[in-house]
Amino acid sequence: MSQSSPTQLSLPVYLPDDETFTSFYAAANCELIDQLQSIAQGKGDNNVFLWGEPKCGRTHLLHAACAAANEAQRRSFYLPLAIHSSLSVAVFEDLEQCDLVCLDDIHSICGNPLWEEAVFDLYNRVAEQGHTLIVSGNAGPASLPIALPDLRSRLSWGVAYQLHPLDDEQKLAALTRRAEARGLSLPEDAGRFLLNRLNRDMRTLFDVLDKLDKASMVHQRRLTIPFIKETLLL
Repeated sequence: MSQSSPTQLSLPVYLPDDETFTSFYAAANCELIDQLQSIAQGKGDNNVFLWGEPKCGRTHLLHAACAAANEAQRRSFYLPLAIHSSLSVAVFEDLEQCDLVCLDDIHSICGNPLWEEAVFDLYNRVAEQGHTLIVSGNAGPASLPIALPDLRSRLSWGVAYQLHPLDDEQKLAALTRRAEARGLSLPEDAGRFLLNRLNRDMRTLFDVLDKLDKASMVHQRRLTIPFIKETLLL
């Protein structure tokens, strides 16, 4: 988990070691990455909304922001709102003491009065402390089905960034770089095979690459199309 104060609830949420700004394939999002890096270090806007289609990398960037904040000796906290049904709104207690709070998938709590009110209250407390709040969603603030008018207003106060999805060539490049970071060689034909046979969102592709990485080490085989077919039962 990212750094937190002793009074906060313990959550089974951890920052993946490999989800940093360096490991994110920016493509058309270079300006966005630069801005988020500054924001994570306390040098930019304090109220940020990040949106984009599902599995386009929003979670990776929130993880990266927390990691960058921690490296700068700033306290951070990451919370995936998609798991709110297993939590209490008490999880927000004292979060305003953190330098950076990242709330992922705010669309998950839209229409839930208790959670909408809790997020609204957190916005106000974080703002009073002069700290930074980054919120992500699958659509821009104006398009979210938020029931609480005050929360909709807060979401629209700050700067909003759209995360642009990668095209197929950029996805292939991202896969290749991810493989290289793991000490793997992903031939172009094998990469294109994955793109053609799997869901093309980056989360799925990276998860499959992780599986292939483990299988490659166990069987001491290269990432060829026959080996991929055998491993993934394609």
